[in-house]
Amino acid sequence: GAECVAASDRSVCNFLLDHLINSNQHQSWTDDLPLCQMCGVGTAPNCVYGPDGKGTQSHPNEDGHLRFRGDDGCFLYGVFNGYDGSRVANFASQCLTAELLLGQLNSGHTDNDVRRILTQAFDVVEKSYFETIDDALAEKANLSNYLLPHNENVPFHQLSPQSQKVMERLKELEQEVSGGATVAVALILNNKLYIANVGTNRVLLCKSSSDGQNQVLQIGRPHSTDNEDELQRLAALGLDSARIRQAGQIAGQSSSRRLGDYRVKFNYNEIDVLSAAKSKPVVAEPEIHGGQSLEGVTGFLLLMSEGLINALESAHGPEQANQEIVAMVAAELAQQTSLEAVAQSVVDRVKRLHHDVFVSGRQRATYCSRHEDMTLLIRTLNYPLADAALTPTQGGRICPVSVPYSNSQSTSKTSVTLSLVMPSQSTLTNGTNTASTLEEGTPTPGSQSPTATLQSTNTQTQSSSSSSGDGSLFRQRGSQAAQPDETGRVPPYVDFSQFYRLWGSDHGDGQSMQGGLGPQ
Repeated sequence: GAECVAASDRSVCNFLLDHLINSNQHQSWTDDLPLCQMCGVGTAPNCVYGPDGKGTQSHPNEDGHLRFRGDDGCFLYGVFNGYDGSRVANFASQCLTAELLLGQLNSGHTDNDVRRILTQAFDVVEKSYFETIDDALAEKANLSNYLLPHNENVPFHQLSPQSQKVMERLKELEQEVSGGATVAVALILNNKLYIANVGTNRVLLCKSSSDGQNQVLQIGRPHSTDNEDELQRLAALGLDSARIRQAGQIAGQSSSRRLGDYRVKFNYNEIDVLSAAKSKPVVAEPEIHGGQSLEGVTGFLLLMSEGLINALESAHGPEQANQEIVAMVAAELAQQTSLEAVAQSVVDRVKRLHHDVFVSGRQRATYCSRHEDMTLLIRTLNYPLADAALTPTQGGRICPVSVPYSNSQSTSKTSVTLSLVMPSQSTLTNGTNTASTLEEGTPTPGSQSPTATLQSTNTQTQSSSSSSGDGSLFRQRGSQAAQPDETGRVPPYVDFSQFYRLWGSDHGDGQSMQGGLGPQ
């Protein structure tokens, strides 16, 4: 670490190259860095749906992310959307961390200092990555020069054995050097937020007001073929911006800025829509916003990969995508007790929405035949989480929990819904458990005895019955937390006897399960 801090910007990444190239892909030098506990990440792999609605993964997950806590009140987050392999995303996540968290930033830096350091870090990552594939690119060029003049249009099986070996080696080299990544990075320093973006990922800042309203701010625009500023930049290089907009892609990707991808960096004159460019048209220069003060801000920060955004917009349209994702996050924050669970639940929900639209056959189903890898990173800003320590007898809101079961003797399916009490207010803020102002054992003001509803619905007959009680499904106890017995267990909060009786009746075993352990 000390060697890296003392080294120049270029040598920091060079210091890591051998380790990065030769180490196991599941291991990283960043594994020992402290993770930020005020952050959660959810992911889902790519998926292609068949005619029956079943999905299959078409390639390994190529997304990446980082979420580290540095020294001097510095926090670094990032989402990386890789394509044609995960090599660039993996390299960028490790090298950016080395360029930003090994002493380069401190609380004495001004906004201009931070923006300069961020810009330099991306430049170093880009140059260092291409250093790692220099030899492979040179070998590829030499082999291509040997093979192409004599065998350009010859079928593979008609090539000489030597030429076939050259062709196989060229395929290996292409896999080794191809691919790129788009990147969205968030840096918090001195309680200020800085965003550095290259490509088509998205960053949202949600601020919550005292009346419970959420203000959603999208920080920056994606560097894509429909971004007017990007089209003007490309037009200034001599390119036909109208043609690029119509094409919607540049060398297979919608991004006009990206890390890696040697084809658009070195061979752009061989790509039709880029061939007229006076200089390199697709760049890795980040667009930087900030610093934006977070003093007194309550809310959360979202970093989303392009795959997550596209999946939601494909299913529901782009008009309200930002508001939708923020509403999902806010809803999960009110119910989940960990940020990891919040982020994963939101990603899973987007995945289900996307799938449901496809199988529905509705108008937007044609846009939902597949989705790419999805990553969501959530960083809370003084925003409360649900508190798992609260018990049903301490008050809260009612949330249904569905317990489905089916009779193996028939095609009917029955669902029992237990309305369980969830906490109405949190004492968990930014990963720190703060003490309650109430004395231990003091009843929560306004709290009432919980009630429960047991509803049984048979989907075959479409009939239902419902009964409400005075809370008899919950075992009554005082507001004091229950003490464990000699086995380390505490009495259950819910009496499932009625559920077991219904289950037994539906299965026709005629046995009373009250007090038993339920179905096995």
